[in-house]
Parts: sequence; structure tokens; C-alpha cells
Amino acid sequence: MIVTPPSAEEVTGHAASMYDRDTQDDGFVFAHTQVMAINPEAHEAFESLVKAIVASIGIGVYEAATLGAARAIGSAHCLLAHGRKALRAGVLDDDGLRAFAHHDDSGFSESEQAVVRFAERLSADAASMTDADSQALRDVGFTDRQIVDITLAAAARNFFSRALLALDVPVDVVPGVSPKTAAALTARVR
Repeated sequence: MIVTPPSAEEVTGHAASMYDRDTQDDGFVFAHTQVMAINPEAHEAFESLVKAIVASIGIGVYEAATLGAARAIGSAHCLLAHGRKALRAGVLDDDGLRAFAHHDDSGFSESEQAVVRFAERLSADAASMTDADSQALRDVGFTDRQIVDITLAAAARNFFSRALLALDVPVDVVPGVSPKTAAALTARVR
């Protein structure tokens, strides 16, 4: 990694809050947090975007979009971090998360599975998407606002994941994800 993150002694404001949250929750500051602390204003704007998205689609759909995008991108950082968030929120259990790592999305509800497919397609080849892709979301009950927010959730994950990959940010062990599940999530990714 060519960039040098700020030390815990250097950070102030939002960056200090980022470091404090990681330290309080996990006892250390994740490498991805340290890199994002280089531009805390951008990180804060990203968090605001996520809050605006989750308000209409809820945490389960948000995590389905996020995990679908992260799997398509091949982002170990985001698969692990959002795998843990899905576990903590009760969106998936450990077996469901491990199955997801092997492209078995049955741990998600039918509508969440449609979201995973949509997010993967957006992340792999957004230019080829058509109204049929959005219609698949409408067919499982999503509103126009929710379709837009699912799209934003997947696109936001592309922004964050691709930045971490481009900066070659080291992948940390994520407490709360079993070693077996972590290995499954990261088996095919960089």
C-alpha cells in the first residue's frame, strides 16, 4: 500500500470517530478505516449516503445488495465486513453466509435473492442492463424508490470496494466471522 494513513495520535473530528468506533468494537483500527481516514469528509459523505439508502430498503436488502456487489467485484474487505454485518443483523446465519460464498443465495429471501442478482449484474456489466433488470425487482415487490436505492447501494459498494482494491489495502481478520466462513468468502478473491 503506497498511501500512509494517519496515526491514532494525528486524527481529529470524523477520522477520530472512525478510529474510536473500530477500537471500541474490535480492539483495533481496520486497515480500510485507516485509509479512508485520509479523507474523512468523503467517508462521512459515504456514511450519509448509506443512511439515506437504508431508510427505504432496510438493512436486509441493503446487505443483499452490498454482498452481491462485493462478490461480483471480488472484494474480500467488503465480503468480510458486510458478511459480519449480515450475521449481526440476522439477515443470514453462518451456514447461509458460507453458502453465499459458494454462490448459493438460498439463505436470503426471494426478494433479497433478486437484489443479489441485480447487484452482481450492476457490478459486472452495468452498461448491458435494461429495464428488464429493474422489472425483476418490481416483480418481487420493490417500489420505484426502492429500486433506485438498491441501485445506489450496489453502486456505492462498487465505489468503496474498488477504492480499497485499487489502493491495495490489506485485508484484516474480521472478528465475528468464523475462520471457515472467512476462508469461504475470500477463497476466490484478491
